[in-house]
Amino acid sequence: MSEKKKYVLVGSGGRAEFFYSAIATDYKETSELLAFCDTNQTRMNYANKLLVERYNYHAVRTYKAEQFDEMIAAEKPDAVIVTSVDRTHHTYIIRAMELGCDVVTEKPMTVDERKCQEILDTVERTGRNVRVTFNYRYAPHHTKARELIEDGVIGQVTSVHFEWLLNTQHGADYFRRWHRDKRNSGGLLVHKSTHHFDLVNFWIGSEPDTVFAMGDLLFYGKENAEQRGVTKFYDRATGNPNAKDDPFALHLDKNEHLKAMYLDAEQEDGYRRDQSVFGDGINIEDTMGVMVRYKNNAILTYSLNAYLPWEGYRIAFNGTKGRLEMAIVEQSYVNSGGDKALEGALKNKTITVFPMFAAPYEVEVEEGVGGHGGGDPVLLNDIFGVPLQDRYKRAANHIDGARSILTGIAANRSIRTGQPVKIDELVKFY
Repeated sequence: MSEKKKYVLVGSGGRAEFFYSAIATDYKETSELLAFCDTNQTRMNYANKLLVERYNYHAVRTYKAEQFDEMIAAEKPDAVIVTSVDRTHHTYIIRAMELGCDVVTEKPMTVDERKCQEILDTVERTGRNVRVTFNYRYAPHHTKARELIEDGVIGQVTSVHFEWLLNTQHGADYFRRWHRDKRNSGGLLVHKSTHHFDLVNFWIGSEPDTVFAMGDLLFYGKENAEQRGVTKFYDRATGNPNAKDDPFALHLDKNEHLKAMYLDAEQEDGYRRDQSVFGDGINIEDTMGVMVRYKNNAILTYSLNAYLPWEGYRIAFNGTKGRLEMAIVEQSYVNSGGDKALEGALKNKTITVFPMFAAPYEVEVEEGVGGHGGGDPVLLNDIFGVPLQDRYKRAANHIDGARSILTGIAANRSIRTGQPVKIDELVKFY
C-alpha cells in the first residue's frame, strides 16, 4: 500500500469535523491527521475529544494560529486543510503553498478580488495545488443535470433561472454568526452563493463575463424588526429571558455540542455564536437578485433570500431544443447543531425535461446517501480516498474556486455602485 497522505487542519470550528471525522474513520488507511491549528485552544481541545471519544482516533498535536509556520516545519504535512473564518482563508492558503504544501480549502476560497489575486499569483509562483471543496457538484441530481446538458438533451443552453431559498432556521443562522459582518464572509453572495455560481459554471461549461446585482437587508436586523412592531430585543440568546420564546433564538446551553465548541470557548476570544438576528451590526444582505452574462452568451437570473418558509431551490435551463427543470427541497439545519449528514440532505427532488416538440418526462436519479444531497461522501473519497475516473471532472481547483467567488464579488461591487461589473477587470488569470 502507498504511504498515507499527511494533513494538518486550520480552523477547528463547525466545518472542521466534516474533514477530520472522515480521515479518522473511512479514510484512515490512506490519510493521516497530524495536528490542529486555531486561535482558540479550548476549541482544539474539544476537537481532540471528539477524535478520541466519537471517532476512536488518537488526539493530535495543537498549535495556536501564530505557530502556523512552526507547525508546518515540525509536522511536515503534504497538505493543509483550511476551515477557518473566510476572511483568513487566503492567509493560510498562501502561506501553506509558500512552505511547500498543497491545500484543501473550504468554500469560499476567499472573499474579495485582492485576496483572490494573491492566491492566483502564489499558485503560479509555487506550482502547488489548491482544491476547493464544492460538495454540491458531487450530488447525483446535480451530476445528472450536467450529464443531460452535456449530452445535448435541451440543445445549447441560452438562459438559466435559479432561485435558492434559505429558511428561517438555516438562513437565520448566518445572521447569528461571524458571517453577519461582510468583512468576514463577503456576504451571502460570496459565502453561500459560491456553491450556486460554481454549479452554473459546472453545468453549462462556461465562465462569467458580466454581472449586475441588487441586494438589501430587508428582514433581519434591528431596524427591520422595529418596523414590524417588535419591542423585545436582546444581544445574545443564551441566558436572556427576552429570547425565551423567540423562534429565531439559538440557546447554546441547550445543545451539548454547541456548548462545548462555542460557549465554553468564549473566554479565550469573545466569539459569541448565538447573537440576535434582529440586533445591530449586521451589514450583509438577506434579499438578493443577480444577472450574469457568460462567455458563451448564456444569461443567468439568480435569486437568494434567507428568511423563507422552506429550504431548497428551483432551477430552469432553457435551451435551443427544450427546457430542463429541477426542483429540490432540502433538510433544514443549524451548523454543528446536529447530525452533519443532515446538512443539505434531500427531502424531495424532481428533474423534468420538456423537449421542444415532444411530451415532457421525468428523469430518474439514484438516491444519494449523506449530506448535500449525497455529494459529501463522494467528495470525501475524491479528496482522502482513491479517486475514481470522473467523466464530469467534478474535482475543483483554484481556477474553479476563483470563478465561483468572482461572480459574488462582482455582484457585491455592483450593489455598491449600481453598475454592471466585468469579471476580467477584477483579476488576472494565468
